[in-house]
Amino acid sequence: MADTVKVFYTNAGCTLVALNPFQPFPDLYSLDVMKEYHCAPQPQEFKPHIFIVAEEAYRNVQGQLEPVNQSLVVSGESGAGKTWTSRCLMKYYATVAASSSVLKSQDTVERIERRVLDSNPIMEAFGNACTLRNNNSSRFGKYIQLQLDRCQLLVGASVQTYLLEKTRVACQLANERNFHIFYQMMKGATDEQRKEWKMPCGQHFVWLPNSEKTLEEDCFLETVAAMVHLGINAERQRQIFKILAGILQLGNLNFSSSTDESQPCNLDEQAAELLCVPAEELQMCFRVRTLKAGKQSVLKPCSQAECSMRRDCLAKAIYAQLFEWLVTFINNSICAGTSTWCNFIGVLDVYGFECFQINNLEQLCINYANEKLQQHFVAHYLRAQQEEYVSEGLEWSFVKYKDNQSCLDLLERSPVGVFSLLNEESRLNRASDPKTFRVRLEKELGDNANISWDKFSKEPHFTVAHYAGKVNYQMEGMVEKNKDPVPPELINLLQKSDSPLLHQIFTDSETENPTTKGLSKVTVVSKFKNSLESLMKILHSTTPHYTRCIKSILACLLWTKSDSFLSLGLLFTFSFICPISM
Repeated sequence: MADTVKVFYTNAGCTLVALNPFQPFPDLYSLDVMKEYHCAPQPQEFKPHIFIVAEEAYRNVQGQLEPVNQSLVVSGESGAGKTWTSRCLMKYYATVAASSSVLKSQDTVERIERRVLDSNPIMEAFGNACTLRNNNSSRFGKYIQLQLDRCQLLVGASVQTYLLEKTRVACQLANERNFHIFYQMMKGATDEQRKEWKMPCGQHFVWLPNSEKTLEEDCFLETVAAMVHLGINAERQRQIFKILAGILQLGNLNFSSSTDESQPCNLDEQAAELLCVPAEELQMCFRVRTLKAGKQSVLKPCSQAECSMRRDCLAKAIYAQLFEWLVTFINNSICAGTSTWCNFIGVLDVYGFECFQINNLEQLCINYANEKLQQHFVAHYLRAQQEEYVSEGLEWSFVKYKDNQSCLDLLERSPVGVFSLLNEESRLNRASDPKTFRVRLEKELGDNANISWDKFSKEPHFTVAHYAGKVNYQMEGMVEKNKDPVPPELINLLQKSDSPLLHQIFTDSETENPTTKGLSKVTVVSKFKNSLESLMKILHSTTPHYTRCIKSILACLLWTKSDSFLSLGLLFTFSFICPISM
């Protein structure tokens, strides 16, 4: 390995393999290096580099080769360097696609470049978190379309996001942290801001574990600067941070532990003040739920557990809506008019395949997305290799690979698939029972080889045989997560908030999604499945380029002194068809 120091890229067929060195090498991504690859007559003759992939896609657009639009798919396990690689790609295009233009003023070019790049620190602050495997783990998926005009000048961009892990707001696993933005506020706030946010030095927040840990990502000033460049003014920033501080105060609420659980909950008024809602009304929403009995409404006191659940629902709903508002604001800030751009280069940065000690709905959706992307990769990879071998007149036998269509059918088939059955269970007007759901799955899918159960397990679960290995999914709470219920009393209260931003995001949400009431509400898996199908349509309509990020341990196993992999077959089998379980 000593002979391969500072060699972090190699090619495996049509795929670039990127090694995460876990230390900075700024010279590897400098402006001079970008220009070198961009100006080279044949960049492919240079040493493998992420800039070669970027340049190849850019030249495809310049040459108007069909399909003209390009997609750069960045994959790999958590901590392998996907987010960093995506940053490099965006920086490359913001540099080379802007520097060649003489049609626009330098000020305009710099403004577009700055806004496109400034979307990154905001998205990472609000969407990334420190996990057991990665200090800057993306807890959502994103597809960034970099928009080019007829001169291949970068004129704008748009961001599409997928499945934010909003449960992290109210529940963090041991030795993990909440989203970066909360820690940035804690460590970067001025005395005046701390006073306004009711966040004195030394205050403990239940939802901010491991706050003593300092990360490179805990840079509040960088996030604020990015907000300014994107046009989020001081007053709007003030509203955003007060809402976030209100969420933290919600986590510190203590509810009655009385044996008589109909007693009122004890509520600290600070949360209500920060969210700009009457404390008594917020308390009532936690304490009492409204039941519909025909045309009559019946008020029922909440138990201690129900109070906590309603509080968590409120925090997650506020954060998710704020995140969506930010994405919309960023798009409005950086997106070019439809008449301005004609082609795009998309950068896909998604969560890798996940297999934890406890897996639930989030992992099921994430691994489903990886199944879809795996199918897309295999089809393109083998087709590309076959065409290359045929063009060179080589005699070869077709590579055998594991077809994961049976697993996809298990998950997405209608009317009898895991998602369909989960949706049916979620729409029933009754309390969810994981044991009942498991019985239903066994009855309908018991003869499917891709799903199994441990008969001796005390916890209801099911096991799916994914392309990357088997994953056990805990069924406790899965139906409730799929319902994603937010008590209507809480929504109504937030719509009346004196916070202009809070009022706006919940009023707009109700207007845009009139079917979010009652049992007709779209479930989490339905929404995710629809958005993923939309993404796959985009990928199928573009020319794909694959970059596989790997960690150093895997590289040590596969890398040789000749700066190449032991064999393409070994890499293909190990790293793509059967990647490491996360």
